[in-house]
Amino acid sequence: MFNNPNVKNGKMGPPQFLPQEGIWIFGYGSLMWHPGFLYLESHPALLRGYHRALCIYSTKYRGTPKKPGLVMGLDRGGSCKGRAFLLASVDVPKVMDYLHVREMDTGTYAPKFLTVKLNDGREVKAYLFLVRREHEQYTGKLSFRDTVKLVCAGVGPKGSSIEYLQNTLDHLNTMGIEEGPLHKIYESAKKQVK
Repeated sequence: MFNNPNVKNGKMGPPQFLPQEGIWIFGYGSLMWHPGFLYLESHPALLRGYHRALCIYSTKYRGTPKKPGLVMGLDRGGSCKGRAFLLASVDVPKVMDYLHVREMDTGTYAPKFLTVKLNDGREVKAYLFLVRREHEQYTGKLSFRDTVKLVCAGVGPKGSSIEYLQNTLDHLNTMGIEEGPLHKIYESAKKQVK
């Protein structure tokens, strides 16, 4: 987002934006509402060929090995509306290191560059994380009941699975994105945890 802050009389001024462009990052879960990095642009974006799903057992952040929760993954088929972030070139190495630590600690995801369509009509290559179906944390096709049960049970150092799902749905709602099945899971889980 910026290089060196504008400092005058010992006070920090507004950030100075860089003219050059870096890479795009596509978020579909917590990266949408908590990217954790600076960016030049942010736009709603569409990815074809993959959909957002609660398909990963969370044993470290939103659950434990004994009581796993669920988090999102990009799984094959369909399409996914999310958010794309443009990085400044100078920020790319730092952000890629950050994303590797954040997303790749258990090897659940396969990072890739795929084409996404921004809401202004541009098509860009974006860096994103696809679920690895062969990984032990991939859930496969869960029943509605089992999904709700895991969302209710999962609590870890970063919070609960139900909070994670609520935050994701809140952000999708503000973007005008309908996710009917995820809303049904959340409503059912919310009734059970009260």
